[in-house]
Amino acid sequence: MQDKSSVIFGNPIPEKFIRKAAKAQKKYLKKFGDDRNTKYHLAAVDNEVLTPIMGVKVLKLSSDPLESLPEKSIIIGNIRMGFGHYRISMAMASAAHAMGYTPLWLDLNSFPETTCTKIIGEQNKMYSMASRLSQKSKLFNSLVWEPLNYTGFKQITYNCGDQKNAELMVPLFNDLPKDTPYIATHVWPSQAAIHAGMTHVVNAIPDNWPMALHLSEGALHTVQTPNAYFGYRTLSAFDGENVLKPMGKDDIVYIGQYIDDELVSNIESDCKARLDRLANGKPIRFLLTIGGAGAQGDYFAGLIKTLIPYIKENKAALYLNIGDYASVWDMFKSKIPGIENLASLHFDKWEETKKFAQNALMDNSSSALESKGIHVFCHKDIFAAVYATNILMRACDVLMTKPSELAFYPVPKLMIQHVGGHEKWGAIRAAEVGDGTPECPNLAHAQSMIQQFIEYPDLLSSMCNAIIAAKKAGIYNGAYHAVELATGITDLDGKGSRYAYAGR
Repeated sequence: MQDKSSVIFGNPIPEKFIRKAAKAQKKYLKKFGDDRNTKYHLAAVDNEVLTPIMGVKVLKLSSDPLESLPEKSIIIGNIRMGFGHYRISMAMASAAHAMGYTPLWLDLNSFPETTCTKIIGEQNKMYSMASRLSQKSKLFNSLVWEPLNYTGFKQITYNCGDQKNAELMVPLFNDLPKDTPYIATHVWPSQAAIHAGMTHVVNAIPDNWPMALHLSEGALHTVQTPNAYFGYRTLSAFDGENVLKPMGKDDIVYIGQYIDDELVSNIESDCKARLDRLANGKPIRFLLTIGGAGAQGDYFAGLIKTLIPYIKENKAALYLNIGDYASVWDMFKSKIPGIENLASLHFDKWEETKKFAQNALMDNSSSALESKGIHVFCHKDIFAAVYATNILMRACDVLMTKPSELAFYPVPKLMIQHVGGHEKWGAIRAAEVGDGTPECPNLAHAQSMIQQFIEYPDLLSSMCNAIIAAKKAGIYNGAYHAVELATGITDLDGKGSRYAYAGR
């Protein structure tokens, strides 16, 4: 196995960081065991939620070797860490399915008996805990969390440790043919695939703020924005004020934003329905989605309290997706007395949720159930919990979200306060494209924005028009291009692509 921690894109890493990375790896081996010589086997099985929608098959451990993959397979390597990387994976799978491929879902955080999953699980636990703490302690946020997410993860030396940890994730790739097209939506599945000898790896970088955290030398790096492209291509500020050797031209490509086929192909009709609701004074549908970290409870409660008077006047409706955390509903009931009297619950009823979303697309009348009150969605199944936001997104008028992965989606967005410093650049991108607001720096600004959207719906109309224009420019075609690059349909210049290429 080639060492990728001591030299990164031609830039030597100081010895003290290499020693630190090796020490951390030994610590994990001691704590979780060494399974590098274990021959794990996989099986591709159907998934109740994603197989009917986009043909996804999930890779699970098996006692028998994987004899063959489905025809025209493409692996989507990911981890569950919050909801963001799952959502990007669904976008890739949706695009691949629309293009005639069978997506294979490889979640490195779903094999609890392996050292790989144990490492990721501990990292995820620490990240979630720190994320929540950052919302409770301004001191911790300003002194630790913001600097770590903004400048700490940016340093090229940070990549050294992740590369050593990724060496311990290789056993899960034992059954997979090395030339299978592979898209990773988190850097660890990308690094692990490269260490395992996979030859057609696309490393789909999620953020608009360049950070060494996301580097996976040996993979083709794709980015969603011009800002990310220039930042990664030059590795600018990845070592403070020192100038680093840049990435090669063939190591990275700007492809546009990673969006599901169902959303991209229906942009015109969905925006037309929004414009109709806005022009005719129908209730404005707000969607608030809560991801895995769930770090902004008081902030979310403040948004809902602002909406309630408008909901009672039938000027607004709220779709609230609390993911797979039923306890969040208990939290809202304690923070917002009487909210349950306005709410309809859709808990662990996936077919009902799908029907609700479909009805919301079909019926725009003010008296329709889908345009009244508060609708709360919760699903224990993680795939349903994440994908519920996608199907509700098409029928909503405003998505209220922190500027993380959802910042790039083709729906009018109210950008609430970020949690990690790197997220703020997602709001900057949305404001540039015109499909979202600048980031609201505090709750009061977000509450004011809700009021302005309801009183002045032309603000949302302009976002709908910007979304339609952005589609024509190819800004939302990133998932299609990632599939084309992983499968070799196109080269780095996009020659032969069926889809508009942003910036080309």
